[in-house]
Amino acid sequence: MESTLEILDVGEVHVRRPYLMVTGGNGLVGSSIECDVRVGRETDLRNPKECDSLFWNSRPINVIHCAGKVGGLGGNMNYKGEFFYDNIMINTNVIESCRKHNVNKLVSFLSTCVFPNNVEYPLTEDKVHLGEPHSSNYPYAYSKRMADIQIRAYREQYGVDYVSVIPTNIYGPNDNFDLENGHVIPSLIHKCYLAKQNNTPFKIWGTGKPLREFIYSKDVSKLTKWVLENYNEVEPLILSPSQEISIKDVVDLIVQHMDFKGEVIWENDKPDGQFRKPSDNSKLLSYLPNFKFTPIEVGLKETIDWFNINYNNCRK
Repeated sequence: MESTLEILDVGEVHVRRPYLMVTGGNGLVGSSIECDVRVGRETDLRNPKECDSLFWNSRPINVIHCAGKVGGLGGNMNYKGEFFYDNIMINTNVIESCRKHNVNKLVSFLSTCVFPNNVEYPLTEDKVHLGEPHSSNYPYAYSKRMADIQIRAYREQYGVDYVSVIPTNIYGPNDNFDLENGHVIPSLIHKCYLAKQNNTPFKIWGTGKPLREFIYSKDVSKLTKWVLENYNEVEPLILSPSQEISIKDVVDLIVQHMDFKGEVIWENDKPDGQFRKPSDNSKLLSYLPNFKFTPIEVGLKETIDWFNINYNNCRK
């Protein structure tokens, strides 16, 4: 993305405004987006004063908001209060700071968790608020819904150009590979790695039957850049290849790419989480009919190769 700078006249001082700030800039998606200001963990976006100070000092023209407290099934079930509070505060502060400091365009990341548990499939952009989310991650889901509500309210009252995107399950390099709090693919990769290193069985929660739609982080980065420049509708935009794969098939691919020769054990007494939540990417394809999604076999291999090389320094 071209790093165009706008001149801001502040008294007698001419300040160059950075074209793009990315929150969560060192994370899974943010690290793959070229930007002028990359906001990482050194800034506590839960703190209103610290967030406001960041925007005052940076004066970004546009913001892509990827920051948030995220995790897999275990993290969402064990830290419900933290997930709700942290995400409510982060989203509220970032969106308000965008308004206060005259940000031209905001692209905010939601999650498929926002959709109701009992909803007619496939998921479409107009179904976000039609019922309660799944019980396994409802605090996180509601915190993300509130970001959507805040953006809608700000658009109506202030006329701002703020939009949201809903990627399906993102995976890729620079993810959080924590065994408890990571998402499904990075957690599975790490578990398989340890099982191989320690010559122990590869144990996985659940039955392996649930279906998920995964999207490679590099694809999300490309699509987000397009959204920043071209999308301005109030409804969030689903980012997904809309192709389901079972957790068991994902595990088989990980075992193959990790060259794991040990025993794979499915812990059927552990929860599976939501069985499936297929999405409809028709709206996205109406804008970008020729977009080529990375096949999961290719993305998984690249992710595993990155993890093996960066094991000592990655988040885990």
